[in-house]
Amino acid sequence: MSIKRILAKPFAKKVKRQIDSWANNPIKTQEKVFLQLIKNAKNTSFGKDHDFKGIRSVSDFQNRVPIRDYEALRTYVDRVVAGEESVLWPGKPLYFAKTSGTTSGVKYIPISKESMPTHITAARNAILCYIAETGNTKFVDGKMIFLQGSPTLQEINGVNLGRLSGIVAHYVPKYLQKNRMPSYETNCIEDWETKVNQIVEETINEDMAIISGIPSWVQMYFEKLQKKTNKPIGEIFKNFDLFIYGGVNYEPYRNKFENLIGRRVDSIELYPASEGFFAFQDKQDAKGMLLQLNSGIFYEFVKSDEFFDENPARYTLKDVELGVNYVIIISTTAGLWSYNIGDTIQFTSLRPYRVIVSGRIKHFISAFGEHVIGKEVEQALKEALEGTDVNITEFTVAPQISPEVGLPYHEWFIEFEEEPEDITALAKKIDQSMQDQNSYYFDLIDGKVLKPLVITTVSKNGFQEYMKSIGKLGGQNKLPRLANDRDIADKLNVIIDKS
Repeated sequence: MSIKRILAKPFAKKVKRQIDSWANNPIKTQEKVFLQLIKNAKNTSFGKDHDFKGIRSVSDFQNRVPIRDYEALRTYVDRVVAGEESVLWPGKPLYFAKTSGTTSGVKYIPISKESMPTHITAARNAILCYIAETGNTKFVDGKMIFLQGSPTLQEINGVNLGRLSGIVAHYVPKYLQKNRMPSYETNCIEDWETKVNQIVEETINEDMAIISGIPSWVQMYFEKLQKKTNKPIGEIFKNFDLFIYGGVNYEPYRNKFENLIGRRVDSIELYPASEGFFAFQDKQDAKGMLLQLNSGIFYEFVKSDEFFDENPARYTLKDVELGVNYVIIISTTAGLWSYNIGDTIQFTSLRPYRVIVSGRIKHFISAFGEHVIGKEVEQALKEALEGTDVNITEFTVAPQISPEVGLPYHEWFIEFEEEPEDITALAKKIDQSMQDQNSYYFDLIDGKVLKPLVITTVSKNGFQEYMKSIGKLGGQNKLPRLANDRDIADKLNVIIDKS
């Protein structure tokens, strides 16, 4: 047994005790984070504009600092990008994480010297919690891969700029460098299909133990490996036993993954974003991810069904309830203040605080007042597929408001590995689950305002073709699970008509 494996268990147990310390004192931990944030930023431009020196409580803060998204904060961010110091946070950022917004175009999210370490520590701690719980350290000596964006960075007014995953690639600990794949040169390839093909060549004969990335793009990697070898992934990589993922729910992909791998492997879910690393799965048998309360992030929550009200109530951790859909609002050591990242979450546990990502506040269907969210469509598909051998590659949902004949409906675009014999029966199962979960949807079906959903099959690789057509193939890009318009649906129909 290697030194790394020997040391991993006691180190994991030590870190787990530290995590338990703040997780078991959540309110005090968040109060400490809040006061430190206000103290450190009181002399910044933002702090002066919002009278941080006069803030004595969260209530004071909420009265002075409104909820903002990127567009509303942009005047401050633009000053930071232009090179001005101490605008949102003392000094200059260490990096800008470049992201693509649907309304704001390219966004530049600041990452400070205080916030950068929390991205690395949280990812490390997720693995250490797994070791502490399971005792499994075998993977420590194997090779590891994270399917990520290019680590190549640009510079803008003295600050490095890149995709978050590319920035994080520069922080892999030295003791893991020999284990890490692919090569730096391959990681720098911008074209996703070319990159994945090269990763296949570099890893096909290696002892891969940890594989990490967004499920849809890891699936693409697995399919290319299987096509090249005609073997299941678990046979190619005999010691592969840990899959680490984030970005989207794994459950819709699980059956397909297990078929590709040939066996079940343990998994760890992460909740990272350019704006911060918010949560990770700390226990294999617990639903939800442990909210990171001591990572320089102060959290507020707004009920999603009140979010677009003129002055919605803002809740702190001590006020939240289980099962309620909240928009997550953050203030951070990178200078984001009462910032709406666009995600909705639900608490699955209050002791400790664990969450699941339920969707995006902008990604919903409510063409007729049905208020359908991402969590519901994912759950419906999962329930419908249980006990079947049907595997899906990808899916998305859109309303069909003006059909040529009959009532409106929700149209489910699904790419199957192999099309099921009875799509009508599958659609019926999905629709029943949707009615069971969502009373608004049930009322619309029952009242003959909507007819039950319709499945439209997408040809093989159709979703990849769609993502490529909009310049978002691979990396950290994700397909929206649902939309309240027909933009994605219309583009998919063009692809379907061509096939």
